[in-house]
Amino acid sequence: MDGVPLVTQCPISPASTFQYSFVAENSGTHYYHSHSGFQRADGAFGSLIVRQSRLKDPLSSLYDHDLPEHVILVSDWLSELGLAKFVAHAHGGKDDIPSSIIINGKGRVSKPKDQLELQEMMPLAVFNVEKGMRYRFRMISNGILDCPVTMSIDNHTLLIIASDGNPIQPVEVDSLVMTSGERFDFVLKADQVASSFWIRFRGNMDWNSKHIFQTAILRYENSPEVEPDAIVTYETTNRNGTVLNPINYAPGDERHLTVAELTALTAENETEWTREPDRKFFLAYDFNAVDNWLYHDPEHYPIFGVENRHRFFTPQINHISLRMPSSPPLSQLYSLPPDSFCNESTVANCKEKHCACSYTLHVPLGSLVEVILIDEGATFDATHPFHLHGSSFRVVAMKRVGSQVSVNEIRALDENGLIQRNLIDAPIKDTVAVPDGGYTVIRFMATNPGYWLLHCHLEFHSEVGMGVIFKIGNDNHLPPVPDDFPTCGNWFPSKSSIVNENFDSTISKHTDVSSAFDINGPLIGENELLALALDASPFVHLNEDQDRKDKVPKVSSLALKASSCHFSLALYTIITYCLSNLCFRL
Repeated sequence: MDGVPLVTQCPISPASTFQYSFVAENSGTHYYHSHSGFQRADGAFGSLIVRQSRLKDPLSSLYDHDLPEHVILVSDWLSELGLAKFVAHAHGGKDDIPSSIIINGKGRVSKPKDQLELQEMMPLAVFNVEKGMRYRFRMISNGILDCPVTMSIDNHTLLIIASDGNPIQPVEVDSLVMTSGERFDFVLKADQVASSFWIRFRGNMDWNSKHIFQTAILRYENSPEVEPDAIVTYETTNRNGTVLNPINYAPGDERHLTVAELTALTAENETEWTREPDRKFFLAYDFNAVDNWLYHDPEHYPIFGVENRHRFFTPQINHISLRMPSSPPLSQLYSLPPDSFCNESTVANCKEKHCACSYTLHVPLGSLVEVILIDEGATFDATHPFHLHGSSFRVVAMKRVGSQVSVNEIRALDENGLIQRNLIDAPIKDTVAVPDGGYTVIRFMATNPGYWLLHCHLEFHSEVGMGVIFKIGNDNHLPPVPDDFPTCGNWFPSKSSIVNENFDSTISKHTDVSSAFDINGPLIGENELLALALDASPFVHLNEDQDRKDKVPKVSSLALKASSCHFSLALYTIITYCLSNLCFRL
């Protein structure tokens, strides 16, 4: 089960139902979300917690309670639809910075409490605890844009016990940074005087310029249902002490603990991942100045022919944009032509021109795969969290080399044995950030046959092609396709379905407009309606060559009647378009 449109299945069409049935084998903190367009930014996401019995949980002795109401779901708040935000950023020179942060759907604008207007005093998320108890909290980041969030709780520390659904050796920190797609479990010891305490969320990276922050409340039982007295500002959300998962840090700083320095709780006999890898991939990415046809026509609107604020730099991996195939290869492999997929060996000159294709890397089933993710850092200072579908991985190395780095530099470091890997107890995750101007090395066992997406988890990057597909195994290893599984893809009309000179076989002599053309058929979009109106209307072809009339063969009276039907449909379409356009403007 996965659900990525045009990789493992077709998109789920409107007004339809698609039922997933699966065995919840992977315990831990997970979450579900749409992978279509910007629906995740618009609210199509939620937590998915798989709990195991305390007898099986190796960390159960560290906490007393694991309650559903202690899931903390953090998300960007865009204050508009994700598509509108993207279009304004890509084509209108607007920023791509969220307006605020929401916690379990609640939150306020980023102002100190004493500066809020009455209508801005929105409710905050509240988490209740009892003094003397230890609680397991599960925190999930549904970040949309390049805005990692730092979380801390006044007068309390966080005992981190798991990440991305996988247990780790417990580590105590004062604050925690989360990038998009990551999940962390922590234990909170309710050992303070009964009261209410601020849970502070600080926006980083792109949020720095707008000083975005948010709060929630940790409330002890039998304490007054009031907010804490302290006035929270952006500056006061910066907690001193040890921080886990810091932005753009390398291991070795005692106050900044990277995820690469965490250690896994795994059986000692799990050593298969420590040997020499069977496949190694260097995946270098950045924002590249290419004439991506979606934004920059090389002749009329080249990227360096417009002002800086109108330039759209394309996020790519190895200078290739991932373009989804026309049909999902997992369920419709034989609907795709043999040349549907590409990689570095099938494209050329991608630094000079825009390369976009179904970027796919084939891995034999059972292989040990090592991926070296490289953030070249040449264009922007950014933090990209990468998520792998279909498998978890070990984070075996991480380092920031400088403000910029090249794939050749990292290859040289690797060839000279200068990348220090943890091949003993590296943590297990499925989402990890890469330091800007640095690298993160991950390893996974390719034991799950299928097509699996590896992509940047920032919405505006993944949707324009910052990803790659791993094909694990051969075609004969793929799971069988269920009966009546939905299909989608290209369609080309056969000769028998094209209306030709035998037009009178499709419209009877007694057919009127209402029966020949389904006016009450499926609705189409405004732009499609306009195209249909222009194509059908006789008024938009007045300047065409008048000699065409001499080339038109004589038609029967029946065809003329059909033509009048077509003309009537054109008038109807034009009127409908004008009315709909007026409604859109109103």
